[in-house]
Amino acid sequence: MPLKVAIIGRPNVGKSTLFNRLAGKKLAIVHDTPGVTRDRKEAETKFNDLPLLIIDTAGYEYSNEDNLEARMWEQTQKAINDADVCLFLYDARAGLQPYDEHFADILRRSHKPVILLANKCEGKQQEDSRFEAYKLGLGEPIPFSAEHGLGMLDLYDALKEHYFKDNNVTENQEEENEEFDKKPIQVAIVGRPNVGKSTLVNALLKDDRMLTGPEAGVTRDAITSDWEWKGHKFKLVDTAGLRKQSKVSDSLEKMSAASSRYAVNMAQVVVLVLDADAILDKQDLTIASKVLDEGRALIIAVNKWDIADKKEAIEKLKYKLRTSLTQVEGIPTITISALKSEGLDKLMSAVLKIYTRWNSRVPTAPLNKWFADVTGAYPPPLGKNKRRIKLRYITQAKIRPPSFFIFSSNPEGLPDSYLRYLTNSLRDTFDFGGVPIRITVRKTGNPYADND
Repeated sequence: MPLKVAIIGRPNVGKSTLFNRLAGKKLAIVHDTPGVTRDRKEAETKFNDLPLLIIDTAGYEYSNEDNLEARMWEQTQKAINDADVCLFLYDARAGLQPYDEHFADILRRSHKPVILLANKCEGKQQEDSRFEAYKLGLGEPIPFSAEHGLGMLDLYDALKEHYFKDNNVTENQEEENEEFDKKPIQVAIVGRPNVGKSTLVNALLKDDRMLTGPEAGVTRDAITSDWEWKGHKFKLVDTAGLRKQSKVSDSLEKMSAASSRYAVNMAQVVVLVLDADAILDKQDLTIASKVLDEGRALIIAVNKWDIADKKEAIEKLKYKLRTSLTQVEGIPTITISALKSEGLDKLMSAVLKIYTRWNSRVPTAPLNKWFADVTGAYPPPLGKNKRRIKLRYITQAKIRPPSFFIFSSNPEGLPDSYLRYLTNSLRDTFDFGGVPIRITVRKTGNPYADND
């Protein structure tokens, strides 16, 4: 049975854009004018392997009178009542509005499971708005962009949990759970045009599955291939080359780039292929940063190593990693020759290793012992009120990527430099090298502090 999912929110927060993305086609009209959607629109779809019945709804325009707005609200209320789970979107750019809070109250009283999406969350400037959403009482907001496909894997994980519950999956059905969780590891192969991405996929598959050639831009669409290596199942996704956005004017290339970005957003591990003669140029760094910002595990594969000036290439790579990708230390770097099938086993071993790290959960006892030691050795600085900030304890909120909450009675003013200190120490102590880590400082008075 498909999971019934109602997409809820005030006008113009991106509900129809999300509906179209989940449906895989433009079934709902999207426009900047608020109130375009009036009726409930339904579609059956598959989100990876999850069967869904998605329901687009009108924006919340409550009215006591017998008018169009009141009838639109009745349709939205029916969608909430029929749904197994509600996706509640709010606009992270605009911040929380009174309608958002009123709607959140209605959803809480409906007793329906709710997944909170901080939509239009493409940049770091939306972080404050995302943390403000905790006061809605609907749990942790997922940073999301329906337009650009950011946060799709987090949404998939959240829906998967509700799908299990809705279909009465219990601890006694361990075999079914294990089978579901043994799905292939999704690996996206990305990079600039003509660096050897398709050649690498062909070498791994040992088959000329992808069209290759010296011309840039041979691959236009993201192509997925099922593959098995040493008993592990993978979905290898070959993607179109990504150029600087300012150089992309052709509509076909724009669609190819969008397909590549979607493949990255849905991947678990991303292999960034570099040309050994042009290591980590500006576009490579842009791609790598977007992969890490999305929380994916990243591996760098330096291709054409058989013809490279090895000493110069290694020195340049180390310098670029040290100076330009400082947000994540220890990114695995593998030298390969896709054309000669060299270094491929090392590459896949690195994929499995970083995938395991990306899925790791640190037990509570050693995590808090580390926290006590590291804050004791270097206490937090003074806060805005000239009193020392007290960090009480830490808990791991989720995996993929590893995400942690630190609880404090007065977290205001904790500098980014101290969070970097904690992140680097956490990475070194618990072997999270190369994996993006998210740390959020929350007040101990938060009503969800005891949920973990």
